[in-house]
Amino acid sequence: MKYIRKVSKYLLLLLFLVVSYNLYYIFLIPQSDLQSLIYIDIVLAVCVLLILFIDAYEFYKKERKKQELLLSEDIISSEMKEYENIDIAYHDERIYQQLLDEQIEMNHNLEDYIAKWCHEVKLPLSALMMMNEKNTSELKDQYKEQLEKINMYLNNALVGCKVQSNLYDIQINKLCLQNCIHTAIKNSRYFLIKNHFDIQIENVDEEVYSDSEWLTYILDQLISNAIKYASDEPKLHIWCEKQQECVHLYFEDNGEGIRDTDLPRIFERGYTGSNHHNGLYKSTGMGLYMVKLMIDKLGHEIEVDSEFHHYTRFHITFRSNAKFFNL
Repeated sequence: MKYIRKVSKYLLLLLFLVVSYNLYYIFLIPQSDLQSLIYIDIVLAVCVLLILFIDAYEFYKKERKKQELLLSEDIISSEMKEYENIDIAYHDERIYQQLLDEQIEMNHNLEDYIAKWCHEVKLPLSALMMMNEKNTSELKDQYKEQLEKINMYLNNALVGCKVQSNLYDIQINKLCLQNCIHTAIKNSRYFLIKNHFDIQIENVDEEVYSDSEWLTYILDQLISNAIKYASDEPKLHIWCEKQQECVHLYFEDNGEGIRDTDLPRIFERGYTGSNHHNGLYKSTGMGLYMVKLMIDKLGHEIEVDSEFHHYTRFHITFRSNAKFFNL
């Protein structure tokens, strides 16, 4: 019946043509030979039936194959030359959704594993840092620097796991920028002191709506970049400006700067640019990518201006009516 419904329009058209031809032959052609007409009708009927039989066989053969494929757990669109109905699309959609759900679960499990691993590693790391404070050898400062780097990388990994997961609940609260800035400077105090940074902080007692943990991480990354690109006499200038419904936060350093060719791409994932961090650091291209990702999710805006070998200035805009949740 399914095949009949499919070819019914063509059968009706063929029937109409045959009836029209027979009526024309019988009533409009004088002394017509009815036997010849019957013979032609029989030959035509046999040909039509033969064609229908072959086509129906191919149709049901294809239907059986499709039904078998619909029972499988694989993508079947590549096995079919064309979509004859929506069943195949629904089947493949269900399989793709299952694969996507499985991949999401694997990613969440991996994020949980990394987060737990970082927490576990921080315990012996803290113990090592305490032991190093009692160390009186000449290598104490070198040990201290490496331990501080490990601690910083672990903190970055923990926050990175959270920002990559849509399950993490952003806590938007009214907070004072000054507290987040001081926390970020405290997190990097060892390297700031080691590099003899001259730090100027002005008018940062403004209140904004944001997530304190994520915002501190963003500021950590900006300070980390200033350290990596530091000049011989490094300076870091941090200040705020309030305009109508917006608060503008500026981070400016006098370090290596960013080339004009690199500037449009610094927020791209994995982009490391042509700078070499004075030959002391190997960039992963993930720091500023994560900053931009978090800024977008928080509903803030970030811009950067730089002149190579002179300065780099990051500008973050906080809007009081921002749409915070861009997950």
